Parts: sequence; structure tokens; C-alpha cells
Amino acid sequence: MFSFRPLRPFTRNLVPPQRLSFVDLLQKRCVGTSSKLPKDPPKQSLEPQRPQRNVIGTFTPASAALFIVVGVGLFWYFQNEKANLLKQREQERMSKAYGRPHVGGPFSLLNCSGSPQRFTHEELVGKWSLVYFGFTNCPDICPAELDKVTAVVNELGKSNPGLPIQPVFISVDPARDSPSIIRAYLSDFHPSFIGLVGNYQETKSVCKAYRVYFSTPPDADPKGDYLVDHSIFVYLMDPEGRFVEAFGQVTEKDEMAKKIKEFVVEWSK
Repeated sequence: MFSFRPLRPFTRNLVPPQRLSFVDLLQKRCVGTSSKLPKDPPKQSLEPQRPQRNVIGTFTPASAALFIVVGVGLFWYFQNEKANLLKQREQERMSKAYGRPHVGGPFSLLNCSGSPQRFTHEELVGKWSLVYFGFTNCPDICPAELDKVTAVVNELGKSNPGLPIQPVFISVDPARDSPSIIRAYLSDFHPSFIGLVGNYQETKSVCKAYRVYFSTPPDADPKGDYLVDHSIFVYLMDPEGRFVEAFGQVTEKDEMAKKIKEFVVEWSK
């Protein structure tokens, strides 16, 4: 027969419940329900509400008007200063372009065309002068340049009546170019041409002042057959006797006359 063993009672390692005091239970309840408690309504001020004013800091209409006036004044000032600076730079550029400090200077040469007998740099004052350095035995270049000067003087006489302008020829061959030879040579060109000549040292001095190169030897034989090499420029001098521009051989007569007119207008301002 079967025998039954008595079953062991099922047991669990239970932790005895924690005993809380009344104070602990009260605190726990307060903490757990604190988020649900209603908040106190905001307190209202007992002072009467003041009306708002149309004031943004210290930027009043008067200060705004002052700000605008000062801004306009500064803008005008800087614009005026900028214009003056540009004008000054343009004048400096024109002065450098003219090369006035570098070309021209005092000289004294024999006038082959009449009075006064000695022609100096002071005779350039009061007129626009076209000064050319050459020699009468020049086969082609000098006659072509003197023809161009003649055409320019004629054009300026038509377009600018009353403009005081004088063409000047300075010889770089003093050994062969006597006053009578120069006078006869210039008769083929404009009648207002002034012919000048000096000794070798005077010629060398005036050529140095105008930065003109010439190859005439100092002891040249007046009856000798030699060639003279020289710079080919027509120098424009203003009524104050100062250098304005040098026109090279490639400059056409129309372009030359146009530029001289522009210089006359600019100088008259």
C-alpha cells in the first residue's frame, strides 16, 4: 500500500512591512499631493495704472531732427572734401603731364626777324608760343614740321580769332645758319615766324633747357657739308612762358590744333 508523507508547508522569505508613524504618513501624503495643490493668485497692485507715453528712451523728435541735420551736414562736408581732393589730384596730374618744372628756362638769342635784336624767354610771356628746333639745311623733316606749324597757326587764327600765338624757329646749326639765311628760309612759311640763332654755347644752353638733342660739332666748318641730327618736337608754351606740351613728328596738324584749343580753354578757367 501506498504511504503518504506529510507535505511541508510552503514558505516565502517575506519582509515584514515597515511600520510608519502618523507623522511619516502625513508628510508622505503632503509630498505626493503637493503638485496638485492650487497656486496662489497673483497679487494686484493697489496703485492706479499710469498711461503709457510715446517716448523711446531719450530719442525725442527734437533729437531726431538734430540727428538728421547733423547727418546731412556731414554728408555734404565729405562730398565737398572729396570733390576738392579729386580736383587737386587732377591739377597735380595735369601739372606732371605738362612737365613744367622740367622743360624750358632762361635764354637769350639773336632775333633774325626784326626787333627786338635779342630775343629772350621773357618775350614768350603774354602769348601762346610754338617753338621748333631745326636747321635750314635740313632736307625734308624740318620743312614738313614748319609746314605743319603754319597750318596749325592758320587754323587757330580761324577758330580762335584774337588768340595771341607766335611760331618760333631756333637754329641748332649756328655755324651755317646766319640771320640772313634764316630770314630767307622762314619766308616760305607763316609770316609771323620768329627766327632765332646764337653762338654754339648759347645754342647748347637753350637746347639743354628744352631737352633737345643736336649733333652739331662745336668747331663745325661753316662751308662744310655735314648732317645734323636733332630732336623733332614742337613745344607749346603758355602765356606765362611755361611748358605745356611737346608734339612729336607723328602728331597730325588737326590733332595738334585740337589739343592746343583744349589747353587754351583749360588755361582760361
